Amino acid sequence: MTTNTPKASLLPSVLVFAASDPSSGAGIQADIMTLASLGCHPLTALTAITVQDTVGVQSVHPLSAELLEQQARTVLEDMPVAAFKIGVLASLENVLAVAEIVGDYPEIPLIFDPVLASGRGDEFSDEEIITAMREMLLPQTTLLTPNAPEARRLAENPDDENEPSIEVCAQRLIEMGAQYVLITGTHENTPQVVNTLYGAEGIIRRDDWERLPGSYHGSGCTLASAIAGCIAGGASVEDAVRDAQDYTWQTLANPLRPGMGQFIPDRFFWARSEEEPEDAPKAGDAV
Repeated sequence: MTTNTPKASLLPSVLVFAASDPSSGAGIQADIMTLASLGCHPLTALTAITVQDTVGVQSVHPLSAELLEQQARTVLEDMPVAAFKIGVLASLENVLAVAEIVGDYPEIPLIFDPVLASGRGDEFSDEEIITAMREMLLPQTTLLTPNAPEARRLAENPDDENEPSIEVCAQRLIEMGAQYVLITGTHENTPQVVNTLYGAEGIIRRDDWERLPGSYHGSGCTLASAIAGCIAGGASVEDAVRDAQDYTWQTLANPLRPGMGQFIPDRFFWARSEEEPEDAPKAGDAV
């Protein structure tokens, strides 16, 4: 007699540390949908509860570091994890708690999306939190995925007389400990969106994407989670960055607008196409 292997045991699990977003445009809900779309099993450790919609953030309420740690360690003791993904941490105590948790699992790749503010500009991190990120999390980060303003803020130096270039920011962030840095150009004033992946030796790849009209809520969460999912599925960092960008652009080119504010990426765009379901993207596969 043969028995079927439960499907859940065949899916790579990704543990996400992030805040909730009741609109499901960004935050831990966006992470869950992205990872599920790519054939991963999402695990979650909630860092904060936010009050927000597609227009903006009204308030952020960090959870205690003790409760955050209990969530993460409980699932880590129960299931194998193939990758970590970090989003909004919302308090200094939570930065320190997450740094301690991931420090106990140095063999697990860590994708860190340093969400310092919402797309509208609502602040999530003060200078004390940013300093702790630099000192405690960057040295443990496999891949850092800031947009250009976040990269400049993380890499700023009091001796700077002028705004540092993106290349200088990437070099500084790698010197702080990140193995790779993917700086996205969504906030730059360029005809196309230019995303650049840096390593210790400099530029690894540069990708140009059509700049789509409109404003999007959750594109950064989608990209970072897609990279985590691809790495969990066995892809190299460079291949994961390539495939995750393609997936994310497709979610933005097929957006949803359920509210009165920004567009939301459709993480299950492929399920609403005319193609057969077996054409759905899988972790580690090119879209």
